[in-house]
Amino acid sequence: GGRDIAATLLFGGLRRGDRRGAFLRGGLDPDVGVVVATVILGRLHEPLRAQQVGGEPADVKLHLLRDTVGHLHVGAPVDLVERCREAEKPHVVRPARVIRLLRAFEDDDVPGPSDPLEHLRIVELELALADLETVESRLPRLQKSSKLDKSVLEEVAALEVALTSLSEGIPLYRAGLSADIRLALAPHFLLTNRRVLAVVNVGENELDKIPEAEASVRAELAPPGSASAAEVEVLGMSVQLEAEAAQLDEADRAEMLGELGLGEGALPRMVRSAYHLLGLRTFITTGEKETRAWTFNAGGKAPECAGKIHSDLQRGFIRAEVIAWDELLEIGSWNKAKDLGKVRSEGKEYEVIDGDVMEIRFNV
Repeated sequence: GGRDIAATLLFGGLRRGDRRGAFLRGGLDPDVGVVVATVILGRLHEPLRAQQVGGEPADVKLHLLRDTVGHLHVGAPVDLVERCREAEKPHVVRPARVIRLLRAFEDDDVPGPSDPLEHLRIVELELALADLETVESRLPRLQKSSKLDKSVLEEVAALEVALTSLSEGIPLYRAGLSADIRLALAPHFLLTNRRVLAVVNVGENELDKIPEAEASVRAELAPPGSASAAEVEVLGMSVQLEAEAAQLDEADRAEMLGELGLGEGALPRMVRSAYHLLGLRTFITTGEKETRAWTFNAGGKAPECAGKIHSDLQRGFIRAEVIAWDELLEIGSWNKAKDLGKVRSEGKEYEVIDGDVMEIRFNV
């Protein structure tokens, strides 16, 4: 956020990731990275000794938004509005979430606010105004259509409610709208009609301020008991340190983060948060030849997930043998886990949990 290098550093760190668990997979466009749903596979690979590690493409992309002269926008609202307009064309992917990167440190060489709450208000206002422009352009056309086509009346009513909130600068996710109204607004891909991930960027020597910075931003975005409480995730980090750590090999990275008391680091948690905000989850299959990750929608049941591997597995599904990935990692092998009675049998109504390792039993 802001015309500084923080967003570039963060994005670069994500694209590099760690060499095995990779957070983003790069491509031809240096400002686009594909989210890899296999962050935990690297940790499972060696103890399970599979010959290969693979993952189904998640088809989730992070875009680093720049203006026309190569600088970074505070919230890139103008760019996003144009992207939304372009999204009317079938070959363009619509933006699904906007991650807010907020500065929480002083630096005289970097223009813009150093108070994350002030930065947040600017970004939220710009995004709300971008949505307002979209609603104002579409509502009159739909109001006219509704005189002959009564099926659009619900959509018109939803846009009118949105217009009122956005005119006051209130993002839709914290305007207290009903689920039905939010659903009716979904076809318009409004930027503030989505769950929120805010990244609070603290200084390299201010890691102890992360809990306080996270709490203040969370309280602003979603006061306790508010309608938006379930819509918001806030993650604090030092982007500079995370970017430096991402350039190291796995062992050196773990050592650096450990010495700083940062555990696995914030980058994998950021990717998981972004992934989960889209309602996506991962299950894993493993064997001697391959350990592989598969993407599914939250709430998916075992037969549906089996169908991600092959339609025959869904059609002839009998049961799934399941264990949590971290428990399997601790035990060290699938066969040993079975011998210890840690692998359980689940039927057709089982809702698969993020990180489940499964073996599908089927008969066609």
